[in-house]
Amino acid sequence: MSSVLVTGASGFIGRALSAALSQRHQVTCLSRRDPQLGLPWVRGEFGSFEDLRQLDSIPVESVVHLGAVTGGAPERDCILVNVEGTRCLMRYLMDRGCRKFVMASSIAAVGFQSPLFRPLRLPIPDDHPCLDRDGYGLSKSLMEEITRYYGRQDPSLEVINLRLSSVVPDDGLPPLVRVGSLGQWALGGLTIMALRDAVRAFTLALETDCGPGVRVMNAAGPQAWAADPVADILRGWYGDEVDVSYFEQPGNEYASVYDVRRIEAQLGFVAEVLPQR
Repeated sequence: MSSVLVTGASGFIGRALSAALSQRHQVTCLSRRDPQLGLPWVRGEFGSFEDLRQLDSIPVESVVHLGAVTGGAPERDCILVNVEGTRCLMRYLMDRGCRKFVMASSIAAVGFQSPLFRPLRLPIPDDHPCLDRDGYGLSKSLMEEITRYYGRQDPSLEVINLRLSSVVPDDGLPPLVRVGSLGQWALGGLTIMALRDAVRAFTLALETDCGPGVRVMNAAGPQAWAADPVADILRGWYGDEVDVSYFEQPGNEYASVYDVRRIEAQLGFVAEVLPQR
């Protein structure tokens, strides 16, 4: 049984993950609000050294970092919380001897929030560069850069950045996407994950020994959340600006718009809640 710190433990994913991990690990929750799980809880912000000092006497062998501001937040908040806050948390925990970091990045790190976004390649690879225009995707991409920076400082670190899908309640799955107009966050609607799958992805990332190094993995399902063929949806959005030929190949008509081969190969994760057509 290992000692695990979960940041953002009072959030939607944080509460479910903390409860699940507590069955096999000693979990300490860090959040501004009480997650009300009956687990050890430290009230505070992960970006405050003063708040983190409350953890000085608590063993922390690994961390699942879920705390963040989400899409739609002001650019300044995204940078201060998601980038500088993550730097503060990692610096504190590294100095404490923590060597395993599981970080909640986002599929939005590529910058798809804007209707002006055009993927450079499909399906979108784990290392697709950030083309963000609004601050949130940039903050998640820079968070990943913070982990690479510390990975260069200490090559013994094991860091897994999960570029997480749009997560929804298990009993609140949205309608499947059809051909239509391109709006903000459009690719997010094509990339849905049920809460129980998100919990399993983070659990596998925590419990799998990948060895030292910094990794980025798309945490998405193997199928797009689509009622119509993906090529038709993307062509309706992007016209001829994006190559959608992958989705015109037999068997790929409803494939994920994100490449998920790495997370399956390295963590053994395949989402179980799939769209019903």
